Amino acid sequence: MQGAFRSRSPGGGTDTLFRVKNSYNQIAGQSVERLAAISDGIFAVAMTLLVLDLHAPTREAIHNEHDLGRALLALAPRLLVYMMSFLTLGIFWVGQQTQLNHLSRSSRSLTWIHLAFLFFVSITPFSTILLAEFLAFRLALLLYWLNIVALGATLYLSWNCALESALTKPDLSAETVLAVKRRVVVAQSLYATGALLCIFSTYLSIAMIILVQLNYVFAPRWIDRDGAKKLSSR
Repeated sequence: MQGAFRSRSPGGGTDTLFRVKNSYNQIAGQSVERLAAISDGIFAVAMTLLVLDLHAPTREAIHNEHDLGRALLALAPRLLVYMMSFLTLGIFWVGQQTQLNHLSRSSRSLTWIHLAFLFFVSITPFSTILLAEFLAFRLALLLYWLNIVALGATLYLSWNCALESALTKPDLSAETVLAVKRRVVVAQSLYATGALLCIFSTYLSIAMIILVQLNYVFAPRWIDRDGAKKLSSR
């Protein structure tokens, strides 16, 4: 392409434009702080939108304690899906922040990968509402799982991009590099196992996904024979 520019503009005008464009792509999107700021904002909005689908029982339908108890019990499935999605977003927020904390700078390509990641964050409230409305439908469960897959895939891609573009801090250890990759791969494998359980029941799938999330939230530790602590999430 650069050769074509030169043939059309012997004076070098378009060749200069080509070089300027390349220079812009090299300097665009380098701020890790700005990337973290927009990420925090989108995560905050998405996590807040989740609760908007929860509605308190109407006063007209409640006449006594028994009615209120029944109404709250009917609300339990939605509350469960809300909790599951809140945990989902919380886990991925921690995962993204872990990556950003190990970056010395960003790049145009990495910024757009993270923006794609944030797009999938922003549609999580939709997949949550869909699942809450059609809790027994396999398609709703699978679409929710695909949302999780997209989040994991873009997060894994962003880490690879940062490594290949030498955007990480100089003191980053090989163990940390592998730990981040292993975290994403293992988590996605467990989520896929949970999704497969919808063959038998969507409720089994949801239970499995919640168990996976609780594992990563509480991060239980085991002590090996040498007394060294190992994180279960690594």
